[in-house]
Amino acid sequence: MILDRLVAEDLAAFAVFAAHRNFTHAANELHVSQPALHARIRKLEQTLGRPLYTRHGRALWLTETGEQLAAFANDTRTRAAEFLAELDSRPSRPLVLAAGSGAYLYLLGEPIRRFLAKKQELRLITTDADATLGALRDGSADLGVTALVVPPDELDCRPLKQYPQVLAVRPDHRLAGRRSLRLKDLAGEALVVPPSTRPHRVQLERSLLDAGVDWAVAVEAEGWALLVHFVRLGVGPAVVNGFVRTPAAVRTVPIKDLPPVRYYLVTRPNRPQDKRLDTLRDLLQRYVP
Repeated sequence: MILDRLVAEDLAAFAVFAAHRNFTHAANELHVSQPALHARIRKLEQTLGRPLYTRHGRALWLTETGEQLAAFANDTRTRAAEFLAELDSRPSRPLVLAAGSGAYLYLLGEPIRRFLAKKQELRLITTDADATLGALRDGSADLGVTALVVPPDELDCRPLKQYPQVLAVRPDHRLAGRRSLRLKDLAGEALVVPPSTRPHRVQLERSLLDAGVDWAVAVEAEGWALLVHFVRLGVGPAVVNGFVRTPAAVRTVPIKDLPPVRYYLVTRPNRPQDKRLDTLRDLLQRYVP
């Protein structure tokens, strides 16, 4: 049988490779040579009869089979760690939480603090929405917190919170005194926006186009904190999530015809039971503002 030919060491090596998507970094963590790691992964591909990753330029992406094998390998490691913990009280591997920088900055601080106060180990990885879903599919993350427009069917996506979209402006801006506004009010504005590939930028551009609004890019910036910083400097206004905290020199005005941003707790439905995961999920549901 195929399962009989999947060697535990090869599975463990593939789990590390899947987490890094990089032969150099994975080989360094495993303390093996790159040729040896290549050989292990080729062996797994030959056993399964399917490729486990593809190259896109310099980036390596897991195939669907690769994601499934990585999830299987990570589940195997989790079960082994739990068995050893029960056997001789060895600590199991840390729980892994995947989320974006904005979520860590503005939403997750209190739940994380309370989880760590329970003397639980937690590994944090910073990812965008696509990378969060990928980490959950391949088992390299146990729980994800991310904004989704359409939650994927194959993952367990539980609504967490939703936030309005607001315009961040300086107090002397023409729209600063408004109680609310519509997209048409942004006509002619030069906006501070994320890079063109970011989901927030894509959705904003589509909404402005649908509303027939002419606008321009004042500057592109990565991350809510930098967007707000440019607003404070007077570079231009920015559309941000309502949870973003702003200094006194920046005001926020709700935008009535933009949809709310919905955040979800995301897990893989068939992962092993883990009381730590239940604890963290409960803290997130109780303490995310």
